[in-house]
Amino acid sequence: MVDANVLVALTADIVAAHVSNNSIAISDIAGLIGSVHASLSGLGQEAEPEPRPDQKPAVPIRASIKPEYLVCLEDGKQVTLLKSYLRTKFGMTPDDYRKKWNLPKDYPMVSPSYAERRRVLAKEIGLGTKGRGDRLKQADTQ
Repeated sequence: MVDANVLVALTADIVAAHVSNNSIAISDIAGLIGSVHASLSGLGQEAEPEPRPDQKPAVPIRASIKPEYLVCLEDGKQVTLLKSYLRTKFGMTPDDYRKKWNLPKDYPMVSPSYAERRRVLAKEIGLGTKGRGDRLKQADTQ
C-alpha cells in the first residue's frame, strides 16, 4: 500500500498537469481530483474479473444478414455499417467480432444492398478502369 501523503502528492501533480494543459470548469476539478485519487489508490490491487456467462447471439447467425441491413449479434440492432457500429458501441474490431461468434472470414461488415450501391457508384465514376484504358491505347499505337 502506498503512503497517503505520496498518494496525495501524485494526485496533485497529475491534476495540476491536466488542468494546465486542458480547459476544465472549476466545478469539475473536485470530481477530477476524486477520480485520479481513486485510480491511483486502486493501482497494484488485482482487478476482479467480471463474471461473463456464455453469451448467446441476439439472433440466429443465419438470420443476421438481410438485404437491407445486418443484425448485430451482440445486441440485435439492425445496422447498415456493422464495422463502425462495433467500434463505437463495443470497442470491437471486425476480427474480434468474427472470432467471438465463430464467423467465417468473409462474413460481411456492410449490408448487401449498401455494398451493391457502392459497387454501382464506383463503376459509374470509372474506378478501376482509367489506368487500364490508357495502357491499352498505348499498346495499340505501338
